[in-house]
Amino acid sequence: MERQIKKLCKRAKCGDKNAADELLKMFYQDIFSYLQRICGCRADAEDLTQETFAKVWVSLASYRGRSRFSTWVYKIALNTYLDCRRRKGCVQNIPSRWWQECMDKNPGPFTTAAEKNEAQRLYRAVEQLDEAKKQVVHLHYYQGLSLRETAEVLDVATSTVKYRLREVMKFLRTELGVKEKLLKQKETILIPKGELS
Repeated sequence: MERQIKKLCKRAKCGDKNAADELLKMFYQDIFSYLQRICGCRADAEDLTQETFAKVWVSLASYRGRSRFSTWVYKIALNTYLDCRRRKGCVQNIPSRWWQECMDKNPGPFTTAAEKNEAQRLYRAVEQLDEAKKQVVHLHYYQGLSLRETAEVLDVATSTVKYRLREVMKFLRTELGVKEKLLKQKETILIPKGELS
């Protein structure tokens, strides 16, 4: 997959619109989901996603391949979000019903009301985190970036990402009343299936 992305990047840099379209198809939904999750407003997320990809195409010639293309795009998306927030405060606080809307509309047979309630409590708790810790959760757990990729997007050391994740886990243990033993067995954040389709 990464080899295919590199080929598409090379073609897109040379002006191949089909290659650019292919890259857009590959990354649009993930970037949109990420931005929708962190800003809480579909309309803002659509605007930010468009702005992100406009910046990607303008900057594509400067992409040197030192990091994965996806990591580079996430970094542009994060900076676009932060710039918008600083510039005009266009990104609003996430309403309390936001996380309910993230849940799968067609739950599988094993999804219970208790699991949905737990996921909503988790989402609300994550929103209480400071921006730096919240971004680590969104990038590493929700978007599936590795620790190294998360560090690259945030321009911090991998050890800083690990530290922030430890702090997040401590906070969630306290906030959600999760038993220490359970979290040690599975230090992960659950994401409902079908989230943000």
